[in-house]
Amino acid sequence: MTLDDADTPSPAPRFHTGKLPNSKTQDGKPRLLLMGQRRSGKSSISNVVFHKLPPSETLYLETTTKIKKESMHSFMDFQVWDLPGQFDYLDSAFDSAEIFSEIGALVWVIDAQDEYLEAITKLNATILKLQSTFPSINVEVFVHKVDGLSDDYRSDTYRDIVQRVQDELSDAGVENAPVSFYQTSIYDHSIFEAFSKVIQKLIPELPTLEALLNALCANCRIEKAYLFDIVSKIYIATDTSPTDIGSYEICSDYIDVIIDITEIYGKIPDPNEEFTNGAEQIGAKEVGNGPAESLITLEKKGNYLYLREVHQYLTLICILGDDSPTDRKGLIDYNVSVFEHALTQVFPR
Repeated sequence: MTLDDADTPSPAPRFHTGKLPNSKTQDGKPRLLLMGQRRSGKSSISNVVFHKLPPSETLYLETTTKIKKESMHSFMDFQVWDLPGQFDYLDSAFDSAEIFSEIGALVWVIDAQDEYLEAITKLNATILKLQSTFPSINVEVFVHKVDGLSDDYRSDTYRDIVQRVQDELSDAGVENAPVSFYQTSIYDHSIFEAFSKVIQKLIPELPTLEALLNALCANCRIEKAYLFDIVSKIYIATDTSPTDIGSYEICSDYIDVIIDITEIYGKIPDPNEEFTNGAEQIGAKEVGNGPAESLITLEKKGNYLYLREVHQYLTLICILGDDSPTDRKGLIDYNVSVFEHALTQVFPR
């Protein structure tokens, strides 16, 4: 059975290209605000995720003293504003409309290894302010630097922060505020996993992408499928089966391997293409070759990984079972081609 023969209705009529239904994408570039106390790790997060800075080198970053605005050019263009932690942006000295009116998400970073009561107080004050003026903003709380805590203490700290934030908001009369919590560290894949969840909320086409990935998995006996942004290694969509950090880590590392191989064997890039933030296009054009594609075996688990470049900035990575996929490789290739064609309808540009 092929993707075209899926029992679900054809996804084509559901394709749309509308923007988010509020002002935060009026300029076509969603804005992410990084906020939190001084030395909480905001600049380190930005440099590791969006500039490929090795985590060990973040120790030499200087303290941010002014608002740092950067445009990220990838599959989805967006802006990242790194706000110094020493200022009160709710003060009348700041134009709150200029800062908050067009943001897609507010990422509040809390240092889990430091005293965090003041950070929680400022976070809740900001949430209460936004609820009265910009209620559609997503607030994403990163309980950060958890790598330095023991497993038990990490869980206790995370639960304490979540409970305190929710209790204070409830006492202020705010129920069901759009606040999400994540445990993050720049020394593992958790920070990329968290940003993947944040970015997905800014993609109105996400339900369509998930439906397409579900159909692809069902028709090709794929255990898990991720659609990765190559530049940032953030996955913009996955199928609706349960996601675990282990499968994400494997797929994320696989992208690094393919990029390294591409650089070693020197594929010829298209001179009209621009690569930003130190990342290379996996499928840089080479005479006589099509999109990058790979199929490997995971010896320890016995699974297979299938990679296929489906867009200049996007690559599809699928985790297959322990039964050899070579006998259905043609079926997988065909269905992935159908999926790739559907992407051009979902995202015409």
